[in-house]
Amino acid sequence: MDPLPQDSEHTADAPVPPLPESHHRNIQGGAARAAVFGVSDGLVSNVALILGVAGAHPAAAVVRLAGLAGLIGGSVSMAAGEYISMTAQAELLERELEMERIELRRRPESERRELIQIYRSRGIEQATAEELATTMMRNPELALETHAREELGIDPSSLGSPVAAAVSSFLSFAAGAVVPLLPWFLGGGSAAIIATVVIGIVASLAVGAALAGFTGRSFARSAARQLLVSAVPAAVTYALGSLVGVGV
Repeated sequence: MDPLPQDSEHTADAPVPPLPESHHRNIQGGAARAAVFGVSDGLVSNVALILGVAGAHPAAAVVRLAGLAGLIGGSVSMAAGEYISMTAQAELLERELEMERIELRRRPESERRELIQIYRSRGIEQATAEELATTMMRNPELALETHAREELGIDPSSLGSPVAAAVSSFLSFAAGAVVPLLPWFLGGGSAAIIATVVIGIVASLAVGAALAGFTGRSFARSAARQLLVSAVPAAVTYALGSLVGVGV
């Protein structure tokens, strides 16, 4: 009987490719985070602004202008803040990587011993730790990536994109902010106020549901939390607007 043929992909010397982890989502980048919180911030801030102005019962054009100003100003502010934050973070991480790159050139043996100590602290036997560290240090880029991950907790290939985060933040904030403003393009007065409240409630529940799907948390809890976060500032600003309107 002929021996069974050996699969070349499973020989001892063949490299084993990493298994795809399709059940995990990429949450390290800044764009997804900025999008989720951008919609929430846009909705909460513009609902409060629109109802605060509407509480004084001005002309519909005044409320519309205030809502548009809140939408544009908030979107630009969010995008600028996200860009600066992500850029500063990327620059800091790149500086740490450059310092590690310099150390790898100047003191390779010392860096190799550091890797050995890290592996030993995780329960790997001395001989295996030395072999792993020596193998890693043979390739400068692999050595840098390994030290960045093990010492600094940095993935050099996933530092995030400031531009992508800024654009995502701008668009998502604008999407959230325009929703409560829609009734004021069609009318005004009490009908528009009621429509804004209803739309704000529905949108808040939708955002809460999206967050629940994103985080895996309870739908009811996330939706109720988002509704509460939106309703409290809206009620406060509407009450203040009414008082100011009566006083004037």
